[in-house]
Amino acid sequence: MPEARPESGPESGRGPWPAAGAAARPAAGPAAGAAAGAAAGPVPGAVPGQGSRAGSRRAARRRKASGGAGDGLRRLVPQALVVAFLAGGTSAFVADDKAVRLSVDGVPRTLHTFADEVDELLADEGLSVGPHDIVAPAPGEALASGDEIVVRYGRPVALTLDGQRRQVWTTARTVEGALRQLGVRAEGAYLSVSRAAPISRQGLALDVRTERTITFLADGRERTVRTNAATVREALVEAGITLSGQDTTSVAPGAFPRDGQTVNVLRITGSRQVREEAIPYAVERVRDPELFAGTETVERQGVPGVRRVTYSLRTVNGVRQRPRRTGEEIVREPVSRKVRIGTRSLPTSVAGADGLDWGALAACESGGRPNAVDPSGTYGGLYQFDPGTWRSLGGSGVAQNAPAAEQTFRAKKLYVSRGASPWPHCGRRLYR
Repeated sequence: MPEARPESGPESGRGPWPAAGAAARPAAGPAAGAAAGAAAGPVPGAVPGQGSRAGSRRAARRRKASGGAGDGLRRLVPQALVVAFLAGGTSAFVADDKAVRLSVDGVPRTLHTFADEVDELLADEGLSVGPHDIVAPAPGEALASGDEIVVRYGRPVALTLDGQRRQVWTTARTVEGALRQLGVRAEGAYLSVSRAAPISRQGLALDVRTERTITFLADGRERTVRTNAATVREALVEAGITLSGQDTTSVAPGAFPRDGQTVNVLRITGSRQVREEAIPYAVERVRDPELFAGTETVERQGVPGVRRVTYSLRTVNGVRQRPRRTGEEIVREPVSRKVRIGTRSLPTSVAGADGLDWGALAACESGGRPNAVDPSGTYGGLYQFDPGTWRSLGGSGVAQNAPAAEQTFRAKKLYVSRGASPWPHCGRRLYR
């Protein structure tokens, strides 16, 4: 009975192939292993095709090994150089890699980078900074492994501090941090936004009114308050002072109260007064060629007008103020006075009276003064005409208002009609 053989397989040390002579079996070595591997199929975990290509290359080198040791040496030298290059490149790659810590607006993280400077790192991370932002170290600084880079973005704040508005920038992320950063004294202050409120990159509007000391002088008393009021009116209420009627303050009630300011409270009582006042009339002067030069005739008497004027009377803290005119109304328009002014030339002579001494008569009657008037007020002028006689001779008004030449002319006319009788005491002076 023939001897039993183990089943073919790995345990038997045999392959599944039919038995063959020693000369027919593949030679041991890498080439054989490659061939066996190719026959057995792909090795798990290997890159497809890689094993067969590597095996082919090893087989080719083995076949050319008979070419001599020099040829093998020539092939080994380039391979050694490639290995050395790869080893050096790996060392440089590892040396350029840096582990740094980057904190953006208080949020930190660790990262690896090949950047040589801070601004390169920021560019790699897509972070842009402006003139109001903080970067530490500065963007141009060199970067080393283990460095910490801090980026804090600026935030605009429309700050109204004690009534003064201005635009400021802060890198704080909350209102409280911004107040500290800006050096604003916030104890007891009014804030339009909560201290804990966050400040976004777009910023916010913030109204801050610090606590101030205001002194009020009212009704003979002095009252001092600590307040963060927005207006003098609000501070008055806090001081317990009430304004009524026309009362006001020395500082406008709507003004912002300043620290250390003193404000007077003005108690005002007021009334109205209406008065009637005369409106002066105008004088119209009309040239009249029918009247002798120097002669004026009143054609229409002037009449004053009347206006009704309203005044405001005020008493401030018991002291009466100067009346203030607040309005007026015309009750009656004035009527202008119309006067005719003569432009006609006077004659120089009157027949029958030219040769007499009129100067001597004037000196006797009036002292030679054209505007002279007797004590009774009845007679006037050089020759003391009464108004009736003067008008009968063609004069207008009264003699004392006429020029001296006109008075002499009319005196000559009177002499021609009546002789020297109008001047019973001085008439004889005409004949000297």
